[in-house]
Amino acid sequence: MSVSQAWVERSMQVSLCPRLRPVSTQSPDATRPGPVRRHAAPSTRTPWTAAPGLAVRGGLVGAAESVPGISGGTIALVVGLYDALLGAASQVVHAGRELVQGVVQRRGLRPAGAALRQVDWPFLVPVLAGMAVVLLVSLSTIAPLLESNPVPMRALFFGMIAVSVAVPLRMMPGRFRPLDVVLLAVGVVAAFFLTGLPAAEIDDPPLWLVFVGAAVAINALVLPGVSGSFVLLAMGLYIPVQQALHDRDLAFVGTFVLGAAVGLGSFVKVLHWLLEHRRQGTMAMLAGLMVGSLRSLWPWQDDAGALQAPSGGLVAPVLLALAGAVVVLVAMWWESRRAPQTAPAPVGRA
Repeated sequence: MSVSQAWVERSMQVSLCPRLRPVSTQSPDATRPGPVRRHAAPSTRTPWTAAPGLAVRGGLVGAAESVPGISGGTIALVVGLYDALLGAASQVVHAGRELVQGVVQRRGLRPAGAALRQVDWPFLVPVLAGMAVVLLVSLSTIAPLLESNPVPMRALFFGMIAVSVAVPLRMMPGRFRPLDVVLLAVGVVAAFFLTGLPAAEIDDPPLWLVFVGAAVAINALVLPGVSGSFVLLAMGLYIPVQQALHDRDLAFVGTFVLGAAVGLGSFVKVLHWLLEHRRQGTMAMLAGLMVGSLRSLWPWQDDAGALQAPSGGLVAPVLLALAGAVVVLVAMWWESRRAPQTAPAPVGRA
């Protein structure tokens, strides 16, 4: 082939296939003198107009945290807050670390300020506000109702959580594998054991125990299947926490908040990494934790929490369990219609 023929064919390819042409990474004005133009990147923040709906969904998570046996993380999964809430919490933890390092190492506060600006505050603020308000209200309403009517209330929650197991299973990016079966079984056994621990009674807990209890219990907020209230019950802190809130014991409440912040900051980054890089196996484990946690919601139990066979009238508990299942199914359907692509693509293998 002559040089002229090769040049003609190359010219035809470029004219017929414009996508093969090299694309300049500079704008046409890049070579002209003048001020540099800065273009803001498209915003991915949540609009403030979504605050009322986010506050309502956050309130549902807060209500769950007040009931022993129900995990706030489970409800966060059902109402579609889980991934975004965990990501926002991870951003806050990162900003806190930047702040501490800036003060200790005398690097200044600019890195911390930049990290704080990356947090999706229009999402996080209404969710946390709804959680806090409803949690305080639920501690004086739902919890006493559970104590006075244990069988029907546990039946209602049992139906809700049983159906909710489908949520993490649906969020798996791939098909169910043998490894996922093993992880699910491990989660079932772990949650069944934890929820079988007897409740402790401590009249005046020391502040160090309050700190540790808060650090452990707060992880239920981001760990479906593990109830923060049940952890507090097992450690003997559930009633003291209620009493401290009622009496406005600032030392107790301050220690509890500090422990919760440390515990959440220590765990949320790990779980966030697992969901980004090992999502398949993590979701299998979370589903197992939810299945195992059903032990604490079995309607028929004695005062010590030992499981018993069904007794008395069965119609009302069964109907309440079905009603709870229907409520969750409707919530799942609404969430799928509102955001059909909530599950991000997997980053790594489980």
